Amino acid sequence: MQSTNLIDGRLPIFSFPSSLTFYADDQSSHKQILTLYNPYDFPLKFQVLCTSPKKFVVVDPEGTIRPHYCIDIVIRHNNITQSNYGVTEKFRIQVYEHGQCQILGKKDIPATLLLSKPVTSVSSSTDSEQFEWLSKQSVPKAHKRQYAMNEAQERSNARPNVIVILAAVLCIMALMLPTQGDPEGHLPIYFHLSMHQKLIAAYTLGLVTMVIFRT
Repeated sequence: MQSTNLIDGRLPIFSFPSSLTFYADDQSSHKQILTLYNPYDFPLKFQVLCTSPKKFVVVDPEGTIRPHYCIDIVIRHNNITQSNYGVTEKFRIQVYEHGQCQILGKKDIPATLLLSKPVTSVSSSTDSEQFEWLSKQSVPKAHKRQYAMNEAQERSNARPNVIVILAAVLCIMALMLPTQGDPEGHLPIYFHLSMHQKLIAAYTLGLVTMVIFRT
């Protein structure tokens, strides 16, 4: 069944955050990041519209998101003036099926400019523990660290298991030992393996090799 038959113009759009708030006295808040997700099995073409485009600068307001990927859209407020305090504009995200013109879904994101950032009161703690605010740089660093951990996990999963490699080495050593009936040579007789034992070692080596190549 085609995706257009399933959606009929009401495709749920997943984005974060659900609203944008800019503060005139906080310059770091003048630039916001809106993350748009595509959890579907087909690519989505997106377009960002605005009720007042002259007030904002949007980096890459349109593009395509691959299936099961997300994209960060940078939005900067370009008109921090007193006349805009308390004014709420709206961004509209429209998505299309890649290569099609029919709108599959849309979502509005309110954006408000406020004079100052509200002061959050911290309730007094009844125990001996004291909590402090995290610095603003902590969030992106933690986010990047999370990606690094995922990459490390993928690399660790890609490494062959140590036990599997050890089993392969033992099988190769068994195949290199002399067979029963061969001249004793430099190895004692108890190191001579039967043909049946060598067949088992060769079969096991084949299975272990398949496991190593799959990882």
